[in-house]
Amino acid sequence: MAAAFLCEVVLTAVFLIVIMGSTHGKAPAGFAPLAIGLSLTLIHLISIPVTNTSVNPARSTAVAFFAGSGAVSQLWLFWVAPLLGGAIGGII
Repeated sequence: MAAAFLCEVVLTAVFLIVIMGSTHGKAPAGFAPLAIGLSLTLIHLISIPVTNTSVNPARSTAVAFFAGSGAVSQLWLFWVAPLLGGAIGGII
């Protein structure tokens, strides 16, 4: 569970840093969608084996109620970790 939490926090923070960096006024125009899309793809490739990838609390919530018994009890992780990762990415 600790590895899942750490993975979600770090990858969400990295994703937010990429979004903020690629949409900054000094960044080259027109490359933000490419940078954001490629980084999201990489995040999914890295974290699917670890947590089945969340990075989005709404996605995790929708799936948890249909997945079965253990998913709802683990839902807190997929809300807390992205929020913490987003805060860390915003601070950086």
